[in-house]
Amino acid sequence: MSQTSPGAGWRSFVPPPPDTLDPLLDDLLTYVNGDDHPALVQAAIAHAQFETIHPFVDGNGRTGRALIHVVLRRRGLAPRFVPPISLVLATWANDYIAGLTAYRHIGAANTPEHSMGAGIWLRTFATSAHRSCADAEIDAGKIAALDARWREQLGRVRANSAVELLLDLLPGAPVITVDSAARLIGRSEMRTGEAINRLEAAGVLRQRNIGRQRYRVFEAADVVDLFTGLERALASPTGDTVAEPPTRRVPRRAQPAGDEI
Repeated sequence: MSQTSPGAGWRSFVPPPPDTLDPLLDDLLTYVNGDDHPALVQAAIAHAQFETIHPFVDGNGRTGRALIHVVLRRRGLAPRFVPPISLVLATWANDYIAGLTAYRHIGAANTPEHSMGAGIWLRTFATSAHRSCADAEIDAGKIAALDARWREQLGRVRANSAVELLLDLLPGAPVITVDSAARLIGRSEMRTGEAINRLEAAGVLRQRNIGRQRYRVFEAADVVDLFTGLERALASPTGDTVAEPPTRRVPRRAQPAGDEI
C-alpha cells in the first residue's frame, strides 16, 4: 500500500498492519521454497514482496538483500559467489525505489496496470543483475591476471604446496594471520609461516602490524585495491568513476606508494 506525502510529489510506503504479517510471511516462504518462476524472477519477486511486507522495525533492507542470494543459491544460479546486485540497486537508488513503487500495485492482480508495474520492477532487477555480473566477470579476469603476476614474482611454485594453497586462498581472504591461514589451507603453522614469509619477500603480502610471529597480520594489498576499485565502479551509474563519480559512500581509491593520503 502507498500514499502520497503532502506536497512531496512522491508516494511514501506504508507497510501492512502487524496483525497481517503471519499469513503474508507464510505465503512468501511458500513462494521462496517453490520453483514456479525462473530463479532470477523468483529472487526479484521475493525481494519486492519482503520489502513490501516490511516485517521488522529495522534491518528489512539487509534481510531483503540476503533473501535475493538465498534464492539464487538455492536455485543453483549463483552457488559459489554472491553477485553484487544490491550494490547496483543502491547506486541506481531512484530506479530501485521507482521499481518497488510500481510493483506495489493497488487493485486486482489480473489487470494491465498490475502487469506493467511488475514488469517495471523485473526490468530494473534484471538490469541490475546483468550489470553486477558483468562487473564481477571483469574483476574475475583481473584476479586471474593478478595470480599470474604473483606466480611470476615467486618463480617456481610446487603443486599443492602451502605457497600454492595460499595463492588460491588470497583472493577470497586477503587479510590473514599465520593461525587463520594454517586453518584455511590445512597445513601446520610452521609450513604456513614459511609460505607467508616467501610471499612477503616476493611482494605478494605485506605485514600490517608488529607482534609475535603467530599474531602478525598480513595483507594482499593488490586484492584489497582491486575490490576497492570494484566497489567504486559499482557505485558509479556508468561504472566509470572518472566520467561519473560514485553516488554513495565508498572506500577511498588506493594511493600510489609515496603519495600522501
